[in-house]
Amino acid sequence: MINIIKSQPAPSCLSEEKEKVSGDYKCGEVLNKLQEDFHNKCYLCEEKEPTTINVEHFIPHKNNNIELKFDWNNLFLACGHCNNVKSAKYDNLLNCTDSSQKITELLQFDIKPFPREKVQISALISDVKVEQTAKLLNEIYNGTTELKTIEGQNIRDKLIRELIEFNRILSEYFYEHGLSKDDKVELKKKIQRKLSPKTAFTAFKIWIIKNNEDLLNEFKDLLD
Repeated sequence: MINIIKSQPAPSCLSEEKEKVSGDYKCGEVLNKLQEDFHNKCYLCEEKEPTTINVEHFIPHKNNNIELKFDWNNLFLACGHCNNVKSAKYDNLLNCTDSSQKITELLQFDIKPFPREKVQISALISDVKVEQTAKLLNEIYNGTTELKTIEGQNIRDKLIRELIEFNRILSEYFYEHGLSKDDKVELKKKIQRKLSPKTAFTAFKIWIIKNNEDLLNEFKDLLD
């Protein structure tokens, strides 16, 4: 989970569909705009190019609350797995589109770079939203039922592969002999691209940097 910027204004079709008896909040440019805003990633697990895409209501529209159902600021891009785990039981979470809620400063994202390891998301402050978000993300990555555990493992496998590649670039930067100044600059650009919100599992890569003093000293400027 990483902060993103939600585009404005809302697609015009939302206000039109809101007035209909059976209006569709997935109308017009909604899907395309969400895909662009969220960098074609699930906003919860950060899987890139998920094969199942849901237009998810950040705050559940219980009792068919029309305002929430068609509110552009309440529509997020999620994969089917995360949407199903979250369902309507989580309605007090950190909002990744709110720049005042810096996700990677409120939550710590950890996983050891070995096969079949579990994810550990930790709340860094005592706050209901932060703690609920950590709980949800742990359920998403690690599973709650037999089926969800398998789905979570599939996401973790992709996560591990992304982190192996990221660590390979970091290792090359520090340990490859004979690198010129220009070589170092190019490697740092690669690291910067890997830390972009546009890439998969950005929050975990940010915390690889934050968890290591030498990495943080070298790449702190890339986290700002």
